[in-house]
Amino acid sequence: MPQSFAQIYLHLVFSTKHRRPYFQETDFVEKLHGYIAGICEKQDCFAKLVGGYVDHVHLLCSLSRRKTVADLMRELKTGSSAWIKNERPDMSDFHWQDGYGVFSVSRSQLVKVKEYIGNQNEHHRTVTFQDEFRKLLKMHAVEYDEKYVWD
Repeated sequence: MPQSFAQIYLHLVFSTKHRRPYFQETDFVEKLHGYIAGICEKQDCFAKLVGGYVDHVHLLCSLSRRKTVADLMRELKTGSSAWIKNERPDMSDFHWQDGYGVFSVSRSQLVKVKEYIGNQNEHHRTVTFQDEFRKLLKMHAVEYDEKYVWD
């Protein structure tokens, strides 16, 4: 075959260090989500939706056939962290949690995942990030040890 083809969708989830609630101002959050989408585009990984809550981000995106998940996450975290610190000097102590969650999404589930990401504010009225993340890990049958999940 002379060409390579791929259609891979990912649901990425990553939190602020110690789940500090940095993302409380709507205009700042909208700019941050736009910046994250821009990082994706520069990596040939196109954001379908960026959302989240005060202490974490959910990203639904395609994955370029030339990128690894680790490369994409490094670009997302490094780039957005620098942008946050530049945009908001009062957040000079900002850091992302070291780890992240990444889950494959079939084309047939894109609408469902978009709805889930778009409903984060309502969802987190009753569910903590930790409980949400545990549920995602279990739903996707990811084995984990609780002592290595949080920082």
